[in-house]
Amino acid sequence: MSVDGNPVKRPRPSPLPLPELTGPDESYSSDSSASSAASIATVRPLSGEQPAPDSHWTRFFDQELYHDQVLENGDHARYHVYITLPSNLSKGPLFICHHGAGASGLSFAVFAQEVRQLLPEAGILSLDARGHGDSTVIGASGAPIVDFSLETLVADVISMIRLTAKSLSWPTIPPTILIGHSLGGAVMTTLATDPHYKIFGNNLVGYSVLDVVEGSAIEALTHMRRLLTSRPQSFDSVDAGIKWHISSRTLRDARSAAASVPSLLRPTSERATADPDLSDNARVTWRTDLSSTAPWWEGWFTGLSKKFLIGHGAKLLILAGTDRLDKELMIGQMQGKFQLVVIPEAGHFVQEDVPARTAELLVEFWRRNDRGAMVLPPKVSDLLKMGKKV
Repeated sequence: MSVDGNPVKRPRPSPLPLPELTGPDESYSSDSSASSAASIATVRPLSGEQPAPDSHWTRFFDQELYHDQVLENGDHARYHVYITLPSNLSKGPLFICHHGAGASGLSFAVFAQEVRQLLPEAGILSLDARGHGDSTVIGASGAPIVDFSLETLVADVISMIRLTAKSLSWPTIPPTILIGHSLGGAVMTTLATDPHYKIFGNNLVGYSVLDVVEGSAIEALTHMRRLLTSRPQSFDSVDAGIKWHISSRTLRDARSAAASVPSLLRPTSERATADPDLSDNARVTWRTDLSSTAPWWEGWFTGLSKKFLIGHGAKLLILAGTDRLDKELMIGQMQGKFQLVVIPEAGHFVQEDVPARTAELLVEFWRRNDRGAMVLPPKVSDLLKMGKKV
């Protein structure tokens, strides 16, 4: 069993022990931090080792990184990310992905695999938000910090990007496409606006929002508590949790469910967490208490349409079904300010339900907006053949 209590049924390689934090490193602090952090990594198993299950994270990413950071208020953050590096850091692309509320970085696992099949040189950085997956923020008392404000989540993403760049010795952040699903769409859209986008220098190519529109999202908040109370509070096993996600149509792709659902669950028994022999049949519950995020729900989405339209870089909005665009977005679409794609066969988790289609759209989006692609003028002989005057 890994040190964080994930079920052994789909084990993660155990991270190295938590390093001692020896104090601030002002040379690479983020706006929200007063200290630096050590980064520890787990990498894809060597070829001679026992192969991982098809749903294991190493099937989709090359490394997982843990970044430790002491924040300005003294809280201790341990950020967790999955990454596959682009083959050329100066050319990219690097797709940086942020999941929705209650999900994890493995929400983009199969999507990442599909992207690499279409564009082998691409890199993917998928983040666990605080309180999700393996990212935690602990206060001085040892209790988890409950702060899911949009401002805090954006500061966390900036820290994760900067710490990843530092730990991998990047001279600059590669040409980047930001991708955010639901809550992640609000986070990434905010990251693309002043002053946050400046962390990318000139390398923010564009951003894509998956299945969230301001008006519809705010309207849906009134139903969220009812939906939370209607779902199971625990499952007999991880496999039972996966089956529920499929049978309830929460997720519509079995590969995606097998890859992402285990990271959403934890054993309910402390004994099961400590004893690997018990964890195969351990009852599991949700890793993230979504109800604790309720005070910030409206703040996530208020003003999203305006920010989406004024953010820096190209813009792509992917929706499942025929969600309503509010007035600002309708005007923006008519003015050609962003690309809109509707995928009616997908549910809310677009990147998990139709990962191949989502990957196609994002790779096409990158190719269309890649400023590094050299476009040569037509040859004179070709112009003459077309009857053009030269």
